[in-house]
Amino acid sequence: MGFALGPRALSAGYKLAAFERTGSTNTDAIERARAGEPGPMWFVTSDQTAGRGRRQRAWIAPKGNLAASVLEVLDIAPAVAATIGFAAGLAEEAALEKVSLEAALRLGPDRPRYALKWPNDVLAGGKKLVGIGLEAEAVGDRLAVVVGIGTNVVAAPEGTPTPAVSLAALGVQISAEELFSALSDAWVEFLGIWDNGRGFAEIRKLWLARAGGLGERVAINTGTMTLEGIFDTIDDTGCLIVRTVDGRRLPVAAGEVFFGSAASVGAA
Repeated sequence: MGFALGPRALSAGYKLAAFERTGSTNTDAIERARAGEPGPMWFVTSDQTAGRGRRQRAWIAPKGNLAASVLEVLDIAPAVAATIGFAAGLAEEAALEKVSLEAALRLGPDRPRYALKWPNDVLAGGKKLVGIGLEAEAVGDRLAVVVGIGTNVVAAPEGTPTPAVSLAALGVQISAEELFSALSDAWVEFLGIWDNGRGFAEIRKLWLARAGGLGERVAINTGTMTLEGIFDTIDDTGCLIVRTVDGRRLPVAAGEVFFGSAASVGAA
């Protein structure tokens, strides 16, 4: 079975570039945007060799995992583009729920349970299953936005700041191709709700309903400091709001989040 767009993505006019192996689907997408590709277009592989994660960490995607990047060329400001990651998290979570239906019926109470982690991850049982990364670059008078989504389908990396897990380890026996088809359709739905940022209030509401760690102790490593408190909410720009021990509510625009007992590790 090869990669194919879902019917909703096809109807919406998406194009697809599928690779047997590539260095980075995000790089492929940005390079095509620079060459004049107007999008919307997906770039996808089950064998990525040189992906990049947060803080330029290697994005390990052994053969059988899913690396997918979608290119959207939009007439929006960079600050607005940053909120598209929340729509991506919702799309991935919806796709995961769809492809996990058989496993849910088979496993019953032990079924996988997915949660969204600020800013751009999907967790299963508190472990990282999906990483989402955003890149944007001006092309003419518009903004080329690339959303890269990496899913641990058959294997998960070890030694990561947040412990990782794969769908296979969760008992979900599906292929990268199956997941991608569901993801491409779910993306159309949630991108439509997001509506060039105009629908972020609805995206925020849907995201918070699926958020992991909401109301729990949290430590955020911003790269220059560690902020500790309670994960209160996200605001209307997508910042995480931390309620500190002295009652202040502080916005955080970017950082690495550690929840619960792991918060003390993150603060170390």
